[in-house]
Order: sequence, then structure tokens, then C-alpha cells
Amino acid sequence: MSTPSASLRMVQVSGAEALWLLEGSALGRLVYPQREVAVLRPGRHTWECGRLVVRTPAPAAAIPATATYHVDEVRAATGTGWSITVAGPVGVITDPDEAAHYQRTLTGWSHGPHDTLLRLHPKTVSGFRLARAEP
Repeated sequence: MSTPSASLRMVQVSGAEALWLLEGSALGRLVYPQREVAVLRPGRHTWECGRLVVRTPAPAAAIPATATYHVDEVRAATGTGWSITVAGPVGVITDPDEAAHYQRTLTGWSHGPHDTLLRLHPKTVSGFRLARAEP
């Protein structure tokens, strides 16, 4: 009997496939450093015009100039799925009309004091698939 980890493998995906997987998803995690500790916040996102727009319950003042966004879909029963990471400069969306648009189209979290809209300009996009190994 083989163990699940012995029958799984990671396969790197191309940048185009990584963006395709990212576009087909809606939830992820914003990752940024704060006082030398990695902070993770949930996010809802959309991919528009080569930029990733993220709505997250993080204080705008705490977001550094560069951040990472991570999206994945892993099926627990099989251990298969995919994982995508996008990193680059990030800015807070402050235009009231643009912010209103994304507040309508990206559902936020109803509890908590922070509701920040960010635009991430990808410098790196990487990802992999978790797949069954060929017998």
C-alpha cells in the first residue's frame, strides 16, 4: 500500500496558466511583513487590465509598498489542486468612484474596522499543480 505523499508530485505551471487559475478564483490571502512577522489577511480579488485588485480586512496604513497575494485550491480527499503566488508593488485605491465600484463587485467582511481596497502590480507570478504521479 502506498502513502498519499508518495503518489503525489508538484508540477510548475507557466505564467499564463497561473494567471488563468487566478482569474478563475475569487478568494485568497494577502501576505505582508509587519514588525518582522508575516501577516496574512483574507482577500477577495479580481484580475483587471493586468492588475490584481484585492479587498481585504487589513488596515491601509499597515500595508507596505510591496506585498504578496496567494491563492490556492487543494482537494483534501485527493491532495490534488494548485497554488499561485503573485508579488509586487501595491497601492491603496483611494479614488471614491473606483472604490465604490470595487466595494459593489468584491464582497467584503461585515465585521472588523478595516476594509481596504488594493491594487497589486505583479512583478512575479508563480505557481504549481499538485497532481497524481504517473504509475
